[in-house]
Amino acid sequence: MNRIKKTGEDYIVDISVHIILLLIGLLTLYPLIYVVSASFSDSDALMSYSKVLLLPVKPTVVAYQTILKYSAVWTGYKNTIIIVFGGLAVNLTLTTLGAYFMSRKNVFWGTPITFLILFTMYFNGGLIPRYLNIRDLGLYDTLWSVILSSGISTYNMIIMRTNFAAIPASIEEAAEIDGANDITILLKVILPLSTSIIAVMTLYYGVAHWNAWFDAMLYLKSREKNPLQLVLREILIQNQTDNMEVAESEATIEQTVKYAIIVVSSLPILLFYPFLQKYFVKGVMIGSVKG
Repeated sequence: MNRIKKTGEDYIVDISVHIILLLIGLLTLYPLIYVVSASFSDSDALMSYSKVLLLPVKPTVVAYQTILKYSAVWTGYKNTIIIVFGGLAVNLTLTTLGAYFMSRKNVFWGTPITFLILFTMYFNGGLIPRYLNIRDLGLYDTLWSVILSSGISTYNMIIMRTNFAAIPASIEEAAEIDGANDITILLKVILPLSTSIIAVMTLYYGVAHWNAWFDAMLYLKSREKNPLQLVLREILIQNQTDNMEVAESEATIEQTVKYAIIVVSSLPILLFYPFLQKYFVKGVMIGSVKG
């Protein structure tokens, strides 16, 4: 096989592209590097440091020791885990059923029902009716209010519907000939062939639940039910590190505590993402192009 010989201009272009991509990568990674380095830095030294921060200044773990003493962080972790796993169960169930319905052909009233589903992408009742529904259903100040209020995403359902519709109809017809009903086809034919899109939906919904704080702020009254992100917001935005029962001598570590909490709250997602990364592009793009 003959290889195309590169000219001097080609090498210049390649080097330029690599340099640009390297700079973009560094710009993307630097905020993460800064937060991690700052969380392990001495607070006084960090405040007086004026250079580009790549490594901790006077390394210390005092900020993380302070977090360990703050019970609200661990209570928030527990509540967030409950919300994430409970929400995923509801999200994946509803999204799968809705996507399966939308992908079927010749369904009774299929077109008007699909239109009503798509209509919700552009119009909704608003914040006040949503709040009143949560209150009147007896869900106010319970974790169910956060889980059920974001039970399904129409956009995610459309992505999953596209994946289901791309599965060859001959496979389903063979299952029907063998006597399989819709539930059997969904559970034993469609879902086993859709592991990529299920992984992507798990990532989408999981990250959304992990980062959610607005619904919790609206529907949760008791502080012991607050998820981790609401605790983080309390500390970062409202500057309530004084609620952390720290000694007078530790009051100066306020800034590093904020960075440490960002690391603690983001670490689970950063560790979880690589396991689903290989499914990400495949799951979103499958069925989008036919040929």
